[in-house]
Amino acid sequence: MSVDFKFEMAKFLPFRDMEECERVRKIKKEDFFKHPNKNFQIKSYPNKEIFKIKYLLHMVGGIKQSLEEGKQHVMILPAWCFYPELADIVNELNIPCHHVHTFNMDEFANQDGVAAPKEWPFSFQYSMWTALFNRIRPELKIPENQIHFPNEKNVNDYSKMIEDLGGADVCYGGIGWSGHIAFFDPHLGDEFGDDIDAYLKAGTRLVELHPMTIMQNSLFLSKNSGDWSAHPPKAYTIGPKELAESKLVSFWCGFSDNASMFQRFITRLSAHGPVTPYVPASILQILNSELYVTDQIAEDCHEDEFKFTF
Repeated sequence: MSVDFKFEMAKFLPFRDMEECERVRKIKKEDFFKHPNKNFQIKSYPNKEIFKIKYLLHMVGGIKQSLEEGKQHVMILPAWCFYPELADIVNELNIPCHHVHTFNMDEFANQDGVAAPKEWPFSFQYSMWTALFNRIRPELKIPENQIHFPNEKNVNDYSKMIEDLGGADVCYGGIGWSGHIAFFDPHLGDEFGDDIDAYLKAGTRLVELHPMTIMQNSLFLSKNSGDWSAHPPKAYTIGPKELAESKLVSFWCGFSDNASMFQRFITRLSAHGPVTPYVPASILQILNSELYVTDQIAEDCHEDEFKFTF
């Protein structure tokens, strides 16, 4: 017997339009890939292995094409991708990366706005240097002065640093549980309301992280212990401006088996819900962008999944 139980969403959730949530939740897999904006492409791959190969080919292809054309290649990068494999491919194919400029999306910070140091094992700098930059052979590697992370020293210039290079050729990323882009979390929508034009002009800043972001990351920090006490309260992050000024925004959802725990619904809300600062990734719908997911994430949100499992 089906029992109807009405309720309002929790007040800490920035996006609380129940009708829209119900509508996008019912979008079937076959309709997930359809969107009226032809500049917004949505595609899925059968499993994580193929997804991984396609992602690496995408990144390597961009680096190599720019090299062959004699152009610089400006990339905005997240810190959670298949970087050891990327470095191995660059080394194996002997691809010089002297023309590459990287700008990381974000970096953790403490309550006083001091960015996490490169030596801290949970910092994005530590992750990137260990997994990617230091793995590339010396004669091929990206010059150190072309590798950038946002922090208290450059936060006021970070957006302009990217802009001065002509904007990013590609901005890679994913969609957080809260719908965030980088660490530009949805509660920042209070500053913009329905003013999307103003939102798209918001650049790099220091932010107080939303509870959902801390909870999501806590599932992966500290060896998957779920230790939320190990998570910093703030971060430096790019904003919508950096996505809007990128030649291409390429978002990928499905990097881990755990992703399906939270990305099936939020990708639907981002790709097919209203374009609003309260769902930051919804701006993909109005940019030159692409969204790649695994079939697991593209699957229907089944009503019978709303139950406790033990």
